[in-house]
Amino acid sequence: MEPMPELSPRRRMLVLAICCMSLLIVSLDNTVLNVALPSMQQDLHASTSGLQWTIDAYTLVLASLLMLAGSTADRIGRKRVFMAGLIVFTLGSVLCSLAPNLQALVAFRMVQAVGGSMLNPVAMSIITNTFTDPRERARAIGAWGAVVGISMAAGPLVGGLLVESVGWRSIFWINLPVGLAALLLTLRFVPESRAPRARRPDPVGQLLVIALFGTLTYAIIEAPSTPFASIAPAAVVALAALIGLLWYEPRRAQPLIDLRFFRSAPFSGATVIAVSAFAALGGFLFLSTLYLQNVRGLNALEAGLWMLPMAAPTFLCAPLSGRLVGSRGPRLPLLVAGCAMTVSGLLFAAFEAETSDTTLFAGYVLFGIGFGFVNAPITNTAVSGMPRAQAGVAAAVASTSRQLGQTLGVAVVGAVLASGVGASSYREVFVPAARPGWWIIAACGLAVLVLGAVSSGRWARGTAERTAERLEAAEVRDVVAAAERA
Repeated sequence: MEPMPELSPRRRMLVLAICCMSLLIVSLDNTVLNVALPSMQQDLHASTSGLQWTIDAYTLVLASLLMLAGSTADRIGRKRVFMAGLIVFTLGSVLCSLAPNLQALVAFRMVQAVGGSMLNPVAMSIITNTFTDPRERARAIGAWGAVVGISMAAGPLVGGLLVESVGWRSIFWINLPVGLAALLLTLRFVPESRAPRARRPDPVGQLLVIALFGTLTYAIIEAPSTPFASIAPAAVVALAALIGLLWYEPRRAQPLIDLRFFRSAPFSGATVIAVSAFAALGGFLFLSTLYLQNVRGLNALEAGLWMLPMAAPTFLCAPLSGRLVGSRGPRLPLLVAGCAMTVSGLLFAAFEAETSDTTLFAGYVLFGIGFGFVNAPITNTAVSGMPRAQAGVAAAVASTSRQLGQTLGVAVVGAVLASGVGASSYREVFVPAARPGWWIIAACGLAVLVLGAVSSGRWARGTAERTAERLEAAEVRDVVAAAERA
């Protein structure tokens, strides 16, 4: 057993900065890639579903492995797993830059994702165990969320500049210096830590998660261009995997997904809010990038500049959200986030905001505000009510929810767009074809609003306290039973 040693305030801030570097390269990779999609489409002769797979192959593998990475890090050492993730992610980035075709790019994106799965939940677990004071932790998580804003602000600009001057392959090069610097700093400054009691692997649960996420995403993405009989088996496997998880996991002493967590209304709410918010983000970026470049005819750099009205509010609002969570709790940030994201989606769905510069700008600003406020309360709610020994698993569930949401957002909104466009060109039919996608994004914002209100009140806090007590009591019983067996 290796608990996190007590660190000086300066050392804690350094650990936070190193963890934020890992989030930066993972987040930057996604935002940069979105700007490069039209160039990739032209160079690699990709269809809309091909573009979806370049994003979803990454987020799908990430979502499938995050919980395994979180529990493994709690068991064998968070620093060790974090460093392995940095190495694999950096190597995957090199391979992506050398991909000769779309199939190879998708495969190398999956290698990147294996590394990425070892970064974010493990980094969040390190932060949770480093910042033990609730208010200090909330501020640290707010700074962590601000990094997403930085990546959203810098990603489109850096990506647009690189795509226009060097080519789309260069977008993967920026991961190399950041990844190597984070690796060296981790080796030198981040202390090793483990959970007090090691959790055993759950290979059956892991396989069921991969089967569920993989087949569900495949069925959604391929539905517009594939006969129903061809995707029906994938849908059946997804349903069977879900039923298998619900039946098998509660019967394990140490499951991959501890379903007892979901007895806490704030934790369950944070999970669904994460899926909804990141589904909206995935769909928003996908539609916006294709519209700006393929319909308006902007180049990658110009499209990146147009994304700034969304990115800047995300960057500015994330630390404010963290401070509000620390001082007043998660309700206000969640209500602001839900309102802003819903109104943004409605501007596009009901008023065709993309057809006017003024409404397009307003829609981007509102979405940026909403997304800036949503990240800190999700993370804080997911980890703060759980025993510290299970911080890695709880953080991994929250991170999995984010990646699953983004995967489903790109899959569903992309599938809706593909069915609406058909064989026509984007320029002719994009706005009406995208309208159902914008309604889906507005519905996701409404889900954030409603669940934010329901899962942050007195009743919800009571369920969180009772869940934490049960989990801690179960931990004590397991430790006593293990000691008696020994």
